[in-house]
Amino acid sequence: MFTEEHSAQIVAASFAEGTDPRLREILTSLVTHAHAFVKDVGLTVDEWAAGVRFLTETGQACTGTRQELILLSDVLGVSMLVETLNNRADGGLTESTVEGPFHLVASPPRALGDSIDDEGAGEPCLVTGRVVDDTGRPVAGAHVDVWQADADGYYDVQRPDEVTPLNLRGLFTADGDGGFRFRTIVPRFYPIPTDGPVGRLLAATGRHPFRPAHIHVEVTAPGVRTLTTHLFVAGDPYLTSDAVFGVKESLVLDFATVDDPERAAAAGLPNPFRAVDIPLTVHRRRDAAAGAG
Repeated sequence: MFTEEHSAQIVAASFAEGTDPRLREILTSLVTHAHAFVKDVGLTVDEWAAGVRFLTETGQACTGTRQELILLSDVLGVSMLVETLNNRADGGLTESTVEGPFHLVASPPRALGDSIDDEGAGEPCLVTGRVVDDTGRPVAGAHVDVWQADADGYYDVQRPDEVTPLNLRGLFTADGDGGFRFRTIVPRFYPIPTDGPVGRLLAATGRHPFRPAHIHVEVTAPGVRTLTTHLFVAGDPYLTSDAVFGVKESLVLDFATVDDPERAAAAGLPNPFRAVDIPLTVHRRRDAAAGAG
């Protein structure tokens, strides 16, 4: 029989003995914390109903190019916590951060050195880098997937009728030494979508919606753990107040101004230009490393 005092235990006891052990563990903890929360704040019926409406509207706001539920997880810091717990950067690994709500389309394969900017608006930038594993060995042929906002702070999927499809996205294959390079523009800080339930939540709690300027990078290769990270532009005004809590100090990089006509010509960029180098260290599974040896 249900009682207020033992509510969580009564619900948890309803899970059948044959329930998957991990599912039972997760649901038991969820019920325990949820019931404790309701009791702690003395949740009213109207407040409970408002919460249900909010979650319903959040789900209804999801589309093929917008994931409002991920956005909610992001602004509550849950996405960053899950990411950090599952991808601890031990042994000099590059730190990870959230994938974000705009990685919803496949990036077009591009050749090393190509530009991902199909619009020609913004400050030209050269990005170079090298993928190595946690023993220092290059990860030849690693796939380096990149995507970013434009000079106005928008992703292509936010303005599909105004910009070239797949603008500022690219999938690169690292060379034999793990190296990669591409041309782009310096991204701008931008607001996350505020025209839905998550935007209303931010407004109700007095929070701004801005993310600091960054380039998304996702590295995949056989035998290594996928790395999802950002390159944040040093000096951005929102580095210490990212709306989704995605900034880690090691990921803030100097996009230096380069005044070198020869280097600019070699890269296919006007002079001067901005440049950033991003050494990426990924975790190689020990069984994979043994097999490779």
